[in-house]
Amino acid sequence: MTETVRDAMTKDPRSIGASTSVVEAARLMREDDIGSLPITDDEKLVGMITDRDITTRVVAEAADLEVTSVGAVYSRDLISVEPDKDLEDALQLMARHQVRRLPVVENGRLIGIVAQADIALRDNEKTGDLVGAISEPSEEERR
Repeated sequence: MTETVRDAMTKDPRSIGASTSVVEAARLMREDDIGSLPITDDEKLVGMITDRDITTRVVAEAADLEVTSVGAVYSRDLISVEPDKDLEDALQLMARHQVRRLPVVENGRLIGIVAQADIALRDNEKTGDLVGAISEPSEEERR
């Protein structure tokens, strides 16, 4: 039997709203030892904010940390997967888009996250392939 995304995902991930301050988002990431948080509006996934978003779009731009909301800086180009997809399909999607974390969405509602770490717990060979694909320079970086 093929393993599905549902089998590997972390269920009910913490999410935040777009009005949350970037300072609060960073604190939550630190507390949970995670590098990203889904942004939801009525349980509907609308974006993701990563520690890199905060670094490059807030700190590097010297934005006011106390007043900058997540809504001003989160990533809106979402790559997500449905829970009943094959885990192998999710791995290929992660590699193609060079992402380490993939939101799992069912009927538009965020229900989980599948991360590189979740896959590592299941299959070291696939993890090595995924890390290699994610680490390749993107098309933008090659220019």
